[in-house]
Amino acid sequence: MDSPGSAYTRFGLELFKELNKIKDGNIFFSPVGMSTAAGMLLLGAQGATTTPLQKMLCSEKDTKSTRIKTEEKEEARHIEKTEELHHQFQKVLSEISQPTNDYELKIANRLFGEKTYLFLQKYLDYVEKYYHASMETVDFVNAADESRKKINSWVESQTNEKIKDLFSDGSISNSTKLVVVNIVYFKGQWDREFKKENTKEEEFWLNKTTSKSVPMMTQRDSFRFTFLEDLQAKILGIPYKNNNLSMFVLLPNDIDGLEKIIDKLSPEKLVEWTSPGQMEERSVSLHLPRFEVEDSYDLEAVLAVLGMEGVFPEPGVDSSGTRSYSGLHAQKFLHKSFVVVNEEGTEATAGTGVDFAVTSALGDESFHCSHPFLFFIRQNDSDSILFFGRFSSP
Repeated sequence: MDSPGSAYTRFGLELFKELNKIKDGNIFFSPVGMSTAAGMLLLGAQGATTTPLQKMLCSEKDTKSTRIKTEEKEEARHIEKTEELHHQFQKVLSEISQPTNDYELKIANRLFGEKTYLFLQKYLDYVEKYYHASMETVDFVNAADESRKKINSWVESQTNEKIKDLFSDGSISNSTKLVVVNIVYFKGQWDREFKKENTKEEEFWLNKTTSKSVPMMTQRDSFRFTFLEDLQAKILGIPYKNNNLSMFVLLPNDIDGLEKIIDKLSPEKLVEWTSPGQMEERSVSLHLPRFEVEDSYDLEAVLAVLGMEGVFPEPGVDSSGTRSYSGLHAQKFLHKSFVVVNEEGTEATAGTGVDFAVTSALGDESFHCSHPFLFFIRQNDSDSILFFGRFSSP
């Protein structure tokens, strides 16, 4: 089985590649957040969703070895692997959520359940155990819109008012029984801040013929850096305070070179490219746009493309004909995200809701982000990619 960090990364990269095919402009989301919401969903529909979600979070070798077992052994192994998956979620969420004075990093989960619906206690106990998510009862039947506003208010409060209206008007009805919400919030300062007086307007090239003026931050300092010769690209790590987290930027040499990088993306390659043996401390003249991205996704169609239609099972029964833990099915899978990158550091947040019913000095390397690039924020201890994005449209 993949490590939790690798599992999040694998899911995030697969999802990013699908979004890259269908979405122009910027992309930004939280692999950890969406994986966590999917894990809580797995608890709610034990049978039908196990296979696709395990495929998402396990290696190919693991899923093949499960398939060759006899039916009885396979069922037992299903249960064992499901428990292991949730235990891994529990472990990595605990690691990520360790309190620190160096930055703000918060992952929060909550269930909002219809007050007249009888939820299986086993489901509520497991979500509490593995995801530290308690249930708050609301009145979807008689006050659906008020309940929607209450959920949105909770998300807003958990994200320093950055994520507003996760659930839009009409997205929750009187037939809704359960809403599962996950948020990830991060605010951190660079280990070495950019000086505001060095930020100047420069051109950012969307393609070879079109550019926009952007505020370009500049800094000349020592950074972890390497060339990726086979991709005609380079990668740079920008640490936050105390180096517990870093932002990595993957920059193609050519203005239109991003697709070649994306084609080669894999969890193994990211580990290889950012390993201490691959990257080395170099004096770098860094030019990085000051930018802000806010985006939202309805992920049901994207997950279907990934072969995960089973994440949205029929209500009440699973594939083995037994009643699921919650007796519910997912009606919507929403994700909204926000990031601002400036001279002081980065503020990033994401909310997932699952609704059921300067010229270089001699010797410096140049890292000039004047055209589309990829970036991700990673917690170094757990190797968990908290946020992943493409910046291509200021």
